[in-house]
Amino acid sequence: MNIAGYIASIFIGISLGLIGGGGSILTVPVLVYLFSTDAALATVYSLFIVGITSLAGSYAYFKKGLVNLRTAVVFGIPSIAAVFLTRTFIVPAIPAEVFTVGSFMVTKSILLMLLFAVLMIFASYSMIKKSKPDNDALLQNKAFNYPLAILQGILVGTVTGLIGAGGGFLIIPVLVNLLKLPIKTAIGTSLVIIAINSLSGFLFSLHHLSIDWLLLLSIAGVAIVGILIGSQLAARINGAKLKPAFGWFVLVMGIYIILKETLLP
Repeated sequence: MNIAGYIASIFIGISLGLIGGGGSILTVPVLVYLFSTDAALATVYSLFIVGITSLAGSYAYFKKGLVNLRTAVVFGIPSIAAVFLTRTFIVPAIPAEVFTVGSFMVTKSILLMLLFAVLMIFASYSMIKKSKPDNDALLQNKAFNYPLAILQGILVGTVTGLIGAGGGFLIIPVLVNLLKLPIKTAIGTSLVIIAINSLSGFLFSLHHLSIDWLLLLSIAGVAIVGILIGSQLAARINGAKLKPAFGWFVLVMGIYIILKETLLP
């Protein structure tokens, strides 16, 4: 089973390298279903794996000038604050047994996985739907929307802190559709934001957990190999074609998680 987990870990990195997101969408299910990690602990492990992998992957994009640092900073600062508040106050406040529907008990782990799945399904829509091609030169000259970037940073930071997702599946649609960054720049910028958010969230969670560093570092190492592969593939693959394909994958994964946690436990 671990072999399957490590093979899947390669695709965590490939996903991040190709489209600047999606790593956490794979990481949490891989940890829970293939490495038999508790869902709450998996959200913490995911933060480290996705964060360190994104940090490694962002270097290649930074060298090519495909990172918008202003966006990363304006987006990242409120995100870190939201991650801290969520990991410090909201996550510990969620009870182990949340509520019961008939004979079905919704535990903290099930609630986190269901929330993760619902966000995946909503995010998949923005990736699947067809959008008109944008002129990259015009997008670069477009006025920067600071309030929108800050607001979205808070939203993504909250999601990151709550479910251990780097937020790439939310960040990419925001950067491309709302902040109007060219797709390649959005991917590089997303990796920087994910690294900041995820590693911050991991550090905020360390004080009350016993970490299996051997497992964590081995998965992260394999994922880093994957992101190096993904970064090379990204230069050869049209992002416009890749985004809807990944959107369908996210949708299927989201539906699977809901079924797995409710009807097929």
